[in-house]
Amino acid sequence: MAQIYISLGSNVNKEHYIQQALLALKSYFTPIEHSSVFESEAVGFAGNNFFNSVVGAQTDMPLLQLCELLKNIERDNGRTLNDKKFSPRTLDLDLLFYDDIVCDSPAQLPRDEITKNAFVLQPLAEIAPDFYHPVAKQTIAQLWGTYNNPKQKLWKVEFINP
Repeated sequence: MAQIYISLGSNVNKEHYIQQALLALKSYFTPIEHSSVFESEAVGFAGNNFFNSVVGAQTDMPLLQLCELLKNIERDNGRTLNDKKFSPRTLDLDLLFYDDIVCDSPAQLPRDEITKNAFVLQPLAEIAPDFYHPVAKQTIAQLWGTYNNPKQKLWKVEFINP
């Protein structure tokens, strides 16, 4: 079984789509560990604030199949293939880790944004503080402890977990 971590993000009807993502992920992976939900300003473009969180689970699903599943969940929730990188979105599911695999295809692993964005790193540190980042050569708690980007602010929000 592979340990996986997936980031969830939405800034369009965000509570609804984060709940839908959690329901979908729970139907494939049991149990899941779910971080708090954080709200943050859009990064890279002007837009509505995002809700972000991270889910951890274990799977025997091959990496390629898992990547396809995440894209299908996004599409089932209104995401289109032609969305620009920095634009509003109903749902963004990014695979952060698949065990300690380092690769560029079918997904970049570990995901580069882990160490760059508070809205990924803080929720990940909440549920996986001792997980070892195979490229940064530090635990997630160590990475969060030294993270310093005062421009990225986020705050916990009340969220009803479905």
